[in-house]
Amino acid sequence: MSAPSRIERMCIDKGMKMTEQRRVIARVLSQSDDHPDVEEVYKRSSDIDSKISIATVYRTVRLFEEANILERLDFGDGRARYEEVSENHHDHLIDVQSGKVIEFTNEEIEVLQQKIAKEFGFELVGHRLELYGTPLKKS
Repeated sequence: MSAPSRIERMCIDKGMKMTEQRRVIARVLSQSDDHPDVEEVYKRSSDIDSKISIATVYRTVRLFEEANILERLDFGDGRARYEEVSENHHDHLIDVQSGKVIEFTNEEIEVLQQKIAKEFGFELVGHRLELYGTPLKKS
């Protein structure tokens, strides 16, 4: 058996029962460098274990989300996408033509958000920023 993935370790740390199918789904999610939806997680998981059903993937993803292991993202295309909860904050830039998602951090944006919250009499405790665009035309 291979070493547990990051998500498997988080599940174990939270005392979650890890069936073999949950382990496969956790590994697929840990190895994803994109933001897969449930259909894509199912496709990748069933390539590893053909006995995994789409219902099992839905239940497992929901369980991981409720345990604060996965974060649900909505990039405006009607599909919930998922990524591992991370302590390292980042924002997203979405190419509306291809669906490609670029993760980025920008200190100026972070400072500006704090400033805006303060101007309105708030302490910022969290935020999510998603930018939508199309590639610039090369001239």
